[in-house]
Amino acid sequence: MSADKLRQAPPELAELRERIRAAQAGGTPLRLRGGGTKDFYGAVLAGEVLDTRGYRGVVSYEPTELVITARCGTPLSELRSVLAEKGQMLPFEPPALGSDATIGGTIAAGLAGPRRMAAGAARDFVLGAALLDGRGEWLEFGGRVMKNVAGYDVSRLACGSLGTLGVIAEVSLKVMPLPAAEVSVLIQATEADALALTSGWAARPLPVSATSWSDGELRVRLSGAVAAVAEAANAFAADHGAVTIAAGQALRHWEQLREHQSAFFAGDQVLWRIALPDTAAPLGLPGATLIEWSGAQRWIRSAASESDIRAAARAAGGHATAFRGGKRDAGVFEQLPQPLAAIHRRLKARFDPAGILNPGRMFPDL
Repeated sequence: MSADKLRQAPPELAELRERIRAAQAGGTPLRLRGGGTKDFYGAVLAGEVLDTRGYRGVVSYEPTELVITARCGTPLSELRSVLAEKGQMLPFEPPALGSDATIGGTIAAGLAGPRRMAAGAARDFVLGAALLDGRGEWLEFGGRVMKNVAGYDVSRLACGSLGTLGVIAEVSLKVMPLPAAEVSVLIQATEADALALTSGWAARPLPVSATSWSDGELRVRLSGAVAAVAEAANAFAADHGAVTIAAGQALRHWEQLREHQSAFFAGDQVLWRIALPDTAAPLGLPGATLIEWSGAQRWIRSAASESDIRAAARAAGGHATAFRGGKRDAGVFEQLPQPLAAIHRRLKARFDPAGILNPGRMFPDL
């Protein structure tokens, strides 16, 4: 953004810039916060709150181009409503995890919902972003159309950074049409059988957009063209004894799964999120398990020790995150290998040289 444009910028943006500049000058840590719906996620919360909700609104929306650009404080619910009016959606089905979620916080957290297994991760739909870095400087990366990929990797880098690199002031996202048809089915299956089934389906041209397994029940959502969905549902019934779930019940299931409102997620025990190859076998840890993304994402509530859980995840080719609960000051993410940790430190130094933005939110030394 040019100097002239910055002078003409909305006062809410100017206020954010001045707060960051003053914090850098005084060495004052800032805690970037939108709706606060993901305050539980990540490690420690430190610094004076920098509320980003004032800088809000859809900047541009081109339904025919499948691109929307919005400011950080825009409520996620508002963005969803705007898209739904045109029969479109955010393909990665982001969890709000609260009524006040903003699009800036959504992208900073980088989380995706049930459709991620079919559509892709949040970062896959970030076309461009504008950041206010730790100096209060406006930095633009990427573009607002698919063909403009200049700086694409940098704009995606902000996704999942938990605000440690800057305020995601604006973000341009690729959107997709809502599916013409959706049907969900229920199959009785053990954990091992469910993993074998979903892994096998991945190699076939099936319209599977979400899966979830827990307590011996495998639920599968089919999305796409009417004929393709009907054919797949019939095949699942014939081959696996699948029973069609009523539309309203199915909608509630996937929403409750996305928003962590189902009974599995209730309680004070630490909730572990384990990312694995979808071909990985059951981990065999004690406690309750809920499996998504055809086995690639597994939620665990277990009395096993942190070291045992992390070791089991590593042995299966993945990693574990203490997603919710527990002692957050000890670190919630898997320790990075030294070469990768060094890259993170260099990036932090480049974007936030004074180390004032969300210090310690991801790792103790960032």
